[in-house]
Amino acid sequence: MREIEAKKITDAVKTLCIEANTNLSADVEEALNKALKNETSPNGREIIRQIIQNAEIARKEKLPICQDTGTAVVFLQLGQDVRLINSTLTEAVNEGVSLGYDKGLLRKSIALDPLRRKNSGDNTPAVIHTEIVPGDNIRIGLLCKGGGAENKSAIKMFKPTSSKEEIEQFIIETVKNAGPDACPPYIVGVGIGGNFDTVALIAKKALLRRVGQHSSAMDTVKWEKELLEKVNKLGIGPMGLGGKTTALAVNIETRPCHISSLPVAVNMECHAHRYAETTIS
Repeated sequence: MREIEAKKITDAVKTLCIEANTNLSADVEEALNKALKNETSPNGREIIRQIIQNAEIARKEKLPICQDTGTAVVFLQLGQDVRLINSTLTEAVNEGVSLGYDKGLLRKSIALDPLRRKNSGDNTPAVIHTEIVPGDNIRIGLLCKGGGAENKSAIKMFKPTSSKEEIEQFIIETVKNAGPDACPPYIVGVGIGGNFDTVALIAKKALLRRVGQHSSAMDTVKWEKELLEKVNKLGIGPMGLGGKTTALAVNIETRPCHISSLPVAVNMECHAHRYAETTIS
């Protein structure tokens, strides 16, 4: 059994909060540069240029990519041979978020009560998803999820007899309904299977895949490519001003489900895809 100080988690999460919010990942930037070459709309090209320039300024000046610095969604892979000392896992993560958002001068966006709307003041509590895995390391992934894109996400419980075409239509309609409101070009995370609890999480985890990295299932790879093509034919374009770049990727993840169920969730993500990860080893 390996003992790890909770402070290591706190320090890692603090760093990830700042890193994710100020440094657009290389895969997203590469996808944007590719989209710039392929975009035919003058407005679309100009918007993509501005998005790339904004990311460059944010990285250089250590400023947030977007004023909405998001809900801190933390994905933990906790080695089963790890024993955390001097604090609990939840306390360590939330302390890291609090310190990171304070030091990074990041906007605090969490309302403690969904109806009374009082701000927590430090962007906590984080949303924490923990998975117990073999080993004695801790892997931490942090997704800073903006409210605009999250608001345009959707879930639907299909009949088990529903066709692939019906599911596809739901995915495309979700993107269409998002329109310009969730800041395209999008990354579209799709979860299929599981149950009502898990399908939304599956869709969110689909966003964590590098842009351009397809599913490990060949039939799903084909579907991802087809859906991306159809989504981009919607003509919404960068920031909704028209063009052929409505999305950078459609990522699909599937899980086993009950014989009487077919849950589908679509988690929309804006172009400011703020994700960073690290391992405590």
